Amino acid sequence: MTAQRIERDYRPSYGAAAVTGLAVLLLYVITLSPSTAMWDTSEYIAAAKVLGLPHPPGNPLFVLIGHVFGMLPIAPAYAMRINILAALASAGAATMWFLITERVLVGWLADRWQRIAGGAVAALIGATAFTVWNQSVVNEKVYTVSLFGLAVISWLTVRWSDDPDGPVADRILVLVAYLLGLGYSNHMMGFLAGPAVAVAVLVRRPATILRWKLLLVCAVALAAGITPFLFEPIRAAHFPAINEGEPTTRESFLYNFNRGQYGKPSVFDRQAPFAGQLGMWWLYFRWQWLRDMQETSPWLQQLLAALFFVLGVFGGYVHWKRDRRSFWYVATFMFTLTLLLIWYLNFRYGHSQCLAMPNTPDTQCEVRDRDYFFIVSFSMWGVWAALGLVFLWESVAALFGADRVTAAGETIDLPRRRSWLLATPVLALAFAPMIGNWHAASRAHQTDTRDFAHDLLDSVEPYGVLITVGDNDTFPLWYAQEVEGIRRDVLVANTSLLNTDWYTRQLMRRPIYDYDAARGPAIYRGRTWRKPTGPPLKLTMAEADSLPQQYPIGQPSRFQKGELIATIRPQILQRADLLVLRMISDAFPERSIYFSRTAASYPQEVFGLDQYLLQQGLARKLMPATPKESKDTLYLPGEGWIDAPRTVALWDGDFAAPRSIIRRGDWVDKASVGIPYLYIGLGALVAELESRNGDSSRASSALAVAQKIGKVTGLEGLFQSATPPPPAVPVEQNRRRVPIGDQGRARQP
Repeated sequence: MTAQRIERDYRPSYGAAAVTGLAVLLLYVITLSPSTAMWDTSEYIAAAKVLGLPHPPGNPLFVLIGHVFGMLPIAPAYAMRINILAALASAGAATMWFLITERVLVGWLADRWQRIAGGAVAALIGATAFTVWNQSVVNEKVYTVSLFGLAVISWLTVRWSDDPDGPVADRILVLVAYLLGLGYSNHMMGFLAGPAVAVAVLVRRPATILRWKLLLVCAVALAAGITPFLFEPIRAAHFPAINEGEPTTRESFLYNFNRGQYGKPSVFDRQAPFAGQLGMWWLYFRWQWLRDMQETSPWLQQLLAALFFVLGVFGGYVHWKRDRRSFWYVATFMFTLTLLLIWYLNFRYGHSQCLAMPNTPDTQCEVRDRDYFFIVSFSMWGVWAALGLVFLWESVAALFGADRVTAAGETIDLPRRRSWLLATPVLALAFAPMIGNWHAASRAHQTDTRDFAHDLLDSVEPYGVLITVGDNDTFPLWYAQEVEGIRRDVLVANTSLLNTDWYTRQLMRRPIYDYDAARGPAIYRGRTWRKPTGPPLKLTMAEADSLPQQYPIGQPSRFQKGELIATIRPQILQRADLLVLRMISDAFPERSIYFSRTAASYPQEVFGLDQYLLQQGLARKLMPATPKESKDTLYLPGEGWIDAPRTVALWDGDFAAPRSIIRRGDWVDKASVGIPYLYIGLGALVAELESRNGDSSRASSALAVAQKIGKVTGLEGLFQSATPPPPAVPVEQNRRRVPIGDQGRARQP
């Protein structure tokens, strides 16, 4: 059968593609997280639950889709339903890559089963790349939905390239334009296919750009796709529990829409050398194929990464040789997703990249790894890697016997069917990412983030105020409170967000929820807890809005509330610091105030509150006077004042994260490893307290738990050396801590 006839009779194998997509979905469901995870996962799951607005630009399409998915009876827990949304989106993308790969193989391989095998290989490789898999089993935020949208656009564009003058060609372009706009309302990433679509049109039918009526309809379709952004000012006016940016005015909406809060420099002002940024991408590319053995066999990871890189590059060359109609779109899109995106994002050195570099004070590093921004390139790499692997399959098959045929004036050797079958084991290489990433990518039975949020909230007395500092000690608490209803009576006040006016208003509007003693720790039962009657700030909205962004203190200053007297050293206080002092002044001690242990030395260094802090579990309670040492209240050098009975009771009878961290068996995200470190330190502290109390058995048990956490998270060295602990919560300074302008005002509406 000639290549021309094969292409004429070609029908996409939608059934086989669907079966492949379902197989990928099954893999994701088997490894699906039952709960939330660190970083933005909790923020987005909670935003979907309350129909709220996550951080700019607000991602309205995701919130709307997520809210609907959360109501579907497809899983027992709300978080699982949102995680299934991520799994479905990525499985759908794998289906599209199957179809595209099969289409490229039409002019190459005569037998449908061979083309189906090639499509399945592409789907498998792309779906099990580490970042793709990891993002597909716990919905960190919006990237899998973007991945699916871009994969659909890719398939539609490939089909348009086949027949740009066909009866449905114009409709396809209009649909693509609409999907580009709709994708943007999910995330800016949704526009990334635009340049590739334009190149495909210019190469295949350049006269298309002269049809003004078609262009007008496409422009209208694109604008219609962006309309989910209208949801933001409408919903913001109802003040949901998560209302970041509060875009209720034209100015605040445009500020959110244009992502003004980020304050990123021009792409011509490089935050790191471009070579270093390429090195960051290569580090993340290496992760995709063998993350499980990153520490034990880095040479094998390098080797496998080089192999898949060569397969992909050679697959791109084969694509150009075999099917140039679709090549121009795919190649341009791949260029956009890699080199152009690396240049545009202009990241500082990657977090893991910095860990391997010499420690120099001038090196600017990202607070976390940004591999998720390249999820589409890693997923789509499966197409080219599959084409390269099919070429290898054909070459090996030819060694088992081939027939020489002449077609279109070209003499070639075609392997016999038996030869193809004998060479099939070559395709087993496609399973390498699935085998090599299973442990690191899987989130099955993982509840440590939810459990940490539970433990931190339970460290706070009923109706208390908890001061936090960053993403990982705040977003999980939002999830716990808004999704699972855990300790909604606690008011969480994040210092990074307190630098904005909208967040202050959000705290002042937050309802005061009843404390549910039946769901709280046993240590709080048997007492009557007085419910506050108002917000912790006795300010009007106008007074709160008028607070300065910075307040310089030129000399030591005295702060007093009752018997509490603190000396604030000369410094520049930020708006958040002023608000913390105001909460102490307005609500304390009637309403207890706690500083999360993730805040490290913040209350001591900024406010001079050293002697008034009493540790209870994972938080430090602000006391109205200096505690007095007793059997229950101890002062330990390096730790400060400790409430021994309450800390031990929380550790023994309430905290859940130590068990879930040990059950998980590792801590993949090194940027947030300070969270398990908190438990290592707390376990060692409990062991010390139990030892002082004469209970050596319970002391040994607590220390054993701490040592197990250290072993599974790679922090066991802290028990044998003076290695300083990692910061508990790296703050997203570029996004959360609002930049200060030249006039000392926050760069915000």
